[in-house]
Amino acid sequence: MNKIYSLGLSFLLLSLLFAGCSGKNHFAESDQIKKNQITSKENGDSKQESKTTEAIKETIPSTTNESSEQNAGKQEATAQENIKIADQVNTSSQKNGAIHVIAQPESIPVLVNKQNKLPDSYIPKDLVSTTVPFVSSATTEKRKMRSEAAEALANLFAGAKQQGVNLLGVSGYRSHSTQVNLFNYYVKIDGYERARTYSALPGTSEHETGLSIDVTGGNGKCAAEDCFANTTEANWLQAHVANYGFIIRYPKGKDAITGYKYEPWHIRYVGKTIATEIMSKGSTLEEYYSTLPVNN
Repeated sequence: MNKIYSLGLSFLLLSLLFAGCSGKNHFAESDQIKKNQITSKENGDSKQESKTTEAIKETIPSTTNESSEQNAGKQEATAQENIKIADQVNTSSQKNGAIHVIAQPESIPVLVNKQNKLPDSYIPKDLVSTTVPFVSSATTEKRKMRSEAAEALANLFAGAKQQGVNLLGVSGYRSHSTQVNLFNYYVKIDGYERARTYSALPGTSEHETGLSIDVTGGNGKCAAEDCFANTTEANWLQAHVANYGFIIRYPKGKDAITGYKYEPWHIRYVGKTIATEIMSKGSTLEEYYSTLPVNN
């Protein structure tokens, strides 16, 4: 009986012991599982919320930066219009064939206009400093011309002086990079379409040939300005430039042919034979070559 009692008591104690351990571990694991589930859910929600927030940020425009972005866009558009001039010339050539790259830019009577451009890398090999007086005393590239043209210019100035007409040089040779900067400057002032009616796109400027020069009267007034027309100096040039191998490159009433308005100050060296024919007919270099009118 005592043995049975002892065995029963031992069995009861063991049962309670196992039951207590099992209950403790169960609740501990259950709590941990719940905590893990909650943490996992929270982390998942956090990640999902982060993704959702990012998606919202991507789809909703920022009102704070809208103005600056618009301004940046306008500036970029202006930069594209004002700065990439050479690219515009090349693009036009590719699209409609209107602008051709000149094969022999060193030719004295070369035709350079809005339809015929010099190679971007072209630099005349025989540039020399002219000996005539200029409006500005600064020694820059604009005092240069090709040697044959420079000699003819000196004779022209001397011939004018003998007849009581004093002339000054304003601007002769102009490098490609200088023309880029100059044209961009005019674009900023008047816009692209307006600028190209009076200033040449880089590569299409006669000044890049080293054969053209702008001149004015001895007093320096009306330099490269409309008021130079009908002055004593302008009238003398009209009557005598051909004797020295020059032409008035952009004569009056020929805007639709040359592409530029009347410029009585802009003279171009082409040699005496061609100059005499053009000036005696009151025509243009375009008409001499029987090319199509340039227009604007």
